[in-house]
Amino acid sequence: MTRLAIFDCDGTMVDGQANICTAMEQAFVAENLTPPDHHLTRRIVGLSLIEAMRRLAPEPDDALHERLAENYRQAFQALRAKGDRTEPLYGGLIELLEKLRAAEWLCAVATGKSDRGLKFVVEHYGIADHFISLQTADRHPSKPHPSMIMQALDDAGAAPAGAVMIGDTSFDMEMAINAGVRAIGVDWGYHDAHELHAAGAEQVVTSMDALFDALNEGTSHG
Repeated sequence: MTRLAIFDCDGTMVDGQANICTAMEQAFVAENLTPPDHHLTRRIVGLSLIEAMRRLAPEPDDALHERLAENYRQAFQALRAKGDRTEPLYGGLIELLEKLRAAEWLCAVATGKSDRGLKFVVEHYGIADHFISLQTADRHPSKPHPSMIMQALDDAGAAPAGAVMIGDTSFDMEMAINAGVRAIGVDWGYHDAHELHAAGAEQVVTSMDALFDALNEGTSHG
């Protein structure tokens, strides 16, 4: 059986908290709106930008949500271009990817980031060749819709029974359940462990080593 590990990006592979919160502030200020509290911003990480804006600015105004999303994109790209803020990889990620490759796992990404944002991350850190499939919100409905996972499965030639979704938010866990794949949560991201369990996580791990062990529980290579 083909084994496929599907990773979320923000809060799972990289810590982009500072950039995300600052860009969200600037997006709202550009529309003369009060920026959301940082805690609220962290809660929507993983959703597509439009869906995130609908939750942070619940007015029934599609045009406003589109403008806020575009403001955010521009602010985030400007922060990245300045180089004074980073999206560091979480410690141990590269070693984990190498261990998974040695164990004949395939890897993919399913993220609320844009194609451009994800491309920057995987190329900047030199990890692009670890992933057989890169799925983003640019080409799919927002999480927890299973579309991104279904495409990753197709790209890898994997069945749901051999796949695992790894993420830090309830949206990731719900997406996994909707796609019929295993769901493993990580505790270093944006949602609490009890929320991940409530959303369907079979377990929540506290380190990359524990994640490797969890991935190999319940799947067999054949």
